[in-house]
Amino acid sequence: MDTVLARRFTGGSCLAAAVLLVVEVPLYFVYSGPPPDSNVLSRLLLGILALGFMLVFVASFREFVKSVDARYEWVGNFAFAAGLAYVLVTLVSSGLEAGAVIAADRPIDPTIDVSGTYILYGSIGRMLLVFFLTALGFAIRRTGALPRWTGTSAYVLGGVNFVFIPSLFFGNKPAFFYAANGWGTTASMGAILSYWLLMMGIVTLRGERGTTGRLAQGAPGVRS
Repeated sequence: MDTVLARRFTGGSCLAAAVLLVVEVPLYFVYSGPPPDSNVLSRLLLGILALGFMLVFVASFREFVKSVDARYEWVGNFAFAAGLAYVLVTLVSSGLEAGAVIAADRPIDPTIDVSGTYILYGSIGRMLLVFFLTALGFAIRRTGALPRWTGTSAYVLGGVNFVFIPSLFFGNKPAFFYAANGWGTTASMGAILSYWLLMMGIVTLRGERGTTGRLAQGAPGVRS
């Protein structure tokens, strides 16, 4: 895949995932008690679609890194593996929630009642994002594929996720910020991730003109 096409896929899929997540996250705060099934299933559907685009994003980013500087293909592969694992774990969590809601004969709050998702959405998801974001930040700063500050932002967000890995020791009350399924560990981190992806998608797509110009001039360090 050439650099321009890889950039388009990376930026476009990142932006699509971000938009869906930005719409999804507020749906978690609409109801104070058990939400109706329509609310839960709607937000899960948005999340599933977002994760599909996230899968395209991590695969495209690997190709983007390789096309810019093949020496760092291994970092792109590592970012892809960690991102893929995050997508799969989160899809499993969504499936557990959806199944419980569909099977229940009354409205339930799956963030509390489906205990199998506590660690999947929480500590495990945070750990996988730490690896993904660290690899992504390293690849960006080493290859110059995107502005260096975007790589730094990935490091910072990875550090914030790292702080929430021990949250599994702090119970299962969503109202508690640092609980295993707390609003800080899950919903807030999801919101931050969504806006970070939005920023990354925009920056990646805005850089397309510059990449095209360098390719036309045959600049060194940019491979097709």
